[in-house]
Amino acid sequence: MVSYELTIYTGKEASAITVNSIYIKLVGTKGESDRKWLNISPIFWGSGTCSVDCECTLGQLILIEVDKRTWFLSDAWFPEKVEIKTPEGDVYTFPIYCWISDSETHRFREGKALRIYEEENPLGQYARKQELIQRREEFRWDEYDSRLPYNIEADGIYALPPKDQFSWTKTIQFFITGLYGKIGNILKNLTENRNNWKSLDEIHNVLSCRTSNLYDYVQQHWEEDNFFGYQYLNGLNPILIRRCKTLPPNFPVTDDMVSFPEGSKLCNELKNGNIYLCDYKNLEGLPANTVLGKQQYLTAPLVLFHKRPDDKLMPIAIQLKQTAGEDNPIFLPTDSTHDWLTAKIFVRNADFTEHQFNTHFLRTHLLAEAFAVSLQRNLPMVHPLYKLLIPHTRYTLEINKLGRGGLIGPTGIITLDAGSGGKAITQFMGRSMSDITYTSLCIPDDIKERDMQDVPNYYYKDDGLKIWNIMYKFVQKVLEYYYKSDDDVLRDSELQTYIGDIFKKGFLSHKKRGFPQSFTTVTEMVKFVTMVMFTCSCQHAAVNNGMFDYAGWMPNYPSTMQCPPPTEKGTTSEATILATLPPVCITAQINNVVWLLSRPPSDFVALGHYPEEQFTEEIPRLWQRKFKAELEVLIPNFKIRNMDIKIPYTYLIPNSVENSITI
Repeated sequence: MVSYELTIYTGKEASAITVNSIYIKLVGTKGESDRKWLNISPIFWGSGTCSVDCECTLGQLILIEVDKRTWFLSDAWFPEKVEIKTPEGDVYTFPIYCWISDSETHRFREGKALRIYEEENPLGQYARKQELIQRREEFRWDEYDSRLPYNIEADGIYALPPKDQFSWTKTIQFFITGLYGKIGNILKNLTENRNNWKSLDEIHNVLSCRTSNLYDYVQQHWEEDNFFGYQYLNGLNPILIRRCKTLPPNFPVTDDMVSFPEGSKLCNELKNGNIYLCDYKNLEGLPANTVLGKQQYLTAPLVLFHKRPDDKLMPIAIQLKQTAGEDNPIFLPTDSTHDWLTAKIFVRNADFTEHQFNTHFLRTHLLAEAFAVSLQRNLPMVHPLYKLLIPHTRYTLEINKLGRGGLIGPTGIITLDAGSGGKAITQFMGRSMSDITYTSLCIPDDIKERDMQDVPNYYYKDDGLKIWNIMYKFVQKVLEYYYKSDDDVLRDSELQTYIGDIFKKGFLSHKKRGFPQSFTTVTEMVKFVTMVMFTCSCQHAAVNNGMFDYAGWMPNYPSTMQCPPPTEKGTTSEATILATLPPVCITAQINNVVWLLSRPPSDFVALGHYPEEQFTEEIPRLWQRKFKAELEVLIPNFKIRNMDIKIPYTYLIPNSVENSITI
């Protein structure tokens, strides 16, 4: 008789424990144990120990089988891992990290990562195959709109696989945070007030109950040209602006419209690389929404910027529609104060749409969901890439399900309260999807493609590139540990199925956009995996975490415009601006949303932190520790930099970046 010593680790969350009976079976190369009732109750947080006796040694342990039996009360159990010490003194670790809520038999592999062509044992091959069959039933593709990446099929959040649902703690916090904001608005009689604002001071007085350091700065400086330009480098949408060497033919800015220091001409500034452009062309012709029974208005602006000798980026010309003409004047800083401010407000409204539906929702949330579903459908838990990427999918499926319903669904807040809500949403995202290229998702390539490499005070670029380089090295070291040659990549059929699935369902088989359809080299794989990790962590943090800072003060980021854009100069005033901005109730609703979506969750997991020990080998775990350590070096560097600048850029400080999209 030989004895195997087991240590079972249960999750620390309150709901992770169970009162049900737990059974386990050990399976090895020389046999298997009897199905053993664990004579310890998993009514604990932490760990418990027990032993499993066998008549003879089981050889190398391949997997464990775990099942849960209900006697009088059914509840889910969240085991983290099982460690087994063999009679020979070897220790095997079986990562689990999932909810067991049914009475089915669940198989879990020993923690050493294996690619499919290394799977020599028939039991391992069978378990691998069955795992993916089951996962493809749990993670089924669904088509929300034919122009957008596919998403998971689930009839509500409670139909999602248990591991991908919010924890009890996060659910309660999410509910209370949202409820707190709504109650505040109700008490102030905001949600039913359909009147327009009487003055900008009134907006400030009503919304002053919520604040942040940057929110206060935005409220004080939102009308300034310098701050208007700054936001295109370090605000909510830092990926739209690009250097302009030749003016678009539909934007006829001339020398007599603009002036430059020392008498320079527009052609010289273009040639010297000091002119930048933002083009909202994908908004052209979209059907504007009807909000509170009133027709709203959308514009598709072109904005020209000039980098001055003092490195400030200043707007110098704004055209609110794509087609030049007498009824579409080019607004200039030399126009009346109200004309110029009105033009900038319409641009900020266009940026609300561009940011919310393209930069934020499409390019991070929806793509991350496609990455997550493909990972679950095609790679078993024992696969090295699954172990590397699974931490970056946490909670993404539920937050996306909530977003599709609560924000852009038929009764969603954005659908009802944004000028681009309703039919325009999917039409705009479809256009934006057609514009996404592989290079635009990889920050080094994107910066180069937009010719923004040497732009000063571009902290999104500076911080993002530093993190990308550290992340790339980490991914490279981990994957090169498992893939010694390009031939190893080609031989991994699961890996090829995974990237092929993303190409078809995530990138909709757009062959001309540069997306990989397969992996032929280790280098190709490393770059793609780095892009996935960066998108699911840093890119989302850069475009999400400042939403209250920049959009909380409504005039800086209005969700809708109640009046059409001016067709001639000299027709605006403070009264027309107030009549154009969203009414009180819409302001309150959007303010509550951006406040909620900017709150860090209580169970926040920072980039580079891996509380779930998916890897059991020492080498990849070593590289995880080095990755975390290199990110931590950046933290004081970024903070010291921020002490010397007027507007601190904090969104990519590593301990402010979450590992996955959870909000």
